[in-house]
Amino acid sequence: MNMFTKNVKPRKRGRPPGQTAQGAETKDRLYATAMGLITRRGYEATTLREIAKEADVSVGLLYRYFPSKQAVILAFYDELSADFARQAASMQPGRWRDRFIFALTTSLHVLEAHRVALRALAPILVGDPDEGVFSERTAFSRQRVQPVFEDAVVGATDAPKQPLAAALGRLLYLVHLAVLLWWLFDKSSRQRATSALVSLTEQLLPSASLALRVPPVRRFVIAVDGLIREALFSSPVSA
Repeated sequence: MNMFTKNVKPRKRGRPPGQTAQGAETKDRLYATAMGLITRRGYEATTLREIAKEADVSVGLLYRYFPSKQAVILAFYDELSADFARQAASMQPGRWRDRFIFALTTSLHVLEAHRVALRALAPILVGDPDEGVFSERTAFSRQRVQPVFEDAVVGATDAPKQPLAAALGRLLYLVHLAVLLWWLFDKSSRQRATSALVSLTEQLLPSASLALRVPPVRRFVIAVDGLIREALFSSPVSA
């Protein structure tokens, strides 16, 4: 039984009514098979019929659990975001910059085992308006991950006053996504360039903390946060 089964509460989307333990095991196996094929062949080249054949089940049975490839991708979002939220819950009290680095490195740690699959899905995650990182259908994943970065600032011992704290937390969430994209395509040995980028970011944060004391900088952060929310999110994010 993998962490998808252990950590994610199944949503009603696509779940057969009255699912038994055996049904949950079947769903778990079909999910693993689907992700394996998508990782090897790519999202577009993989069909539900091929997934059913690989899993040695009928297409009808596969449809009961995953009526589309999109349902598999949503399950993937579920798995990763739930695992991140669980691990990030151990964030310790401290300065916002230290808490942000903890959240960032935790995210990298969670995704490490799925790097090949994420690279195969990169065109979907980045560019698909329906299944991408900023789509409405994947909002449930953002609602797990983004608040961790907001809380990293809002709950810090040196948290700025609101609304700056929440705005800064949301911007750091986007910084984290940018680092993840860098990591995803990092060709250096053992992603050494990503480790260096995280280290440089950590070194820059004390200066950023000082800059936030300047009123024009605070106003700029709040204004940019508003523009990003308007441009990227079709529904309001938590304030």
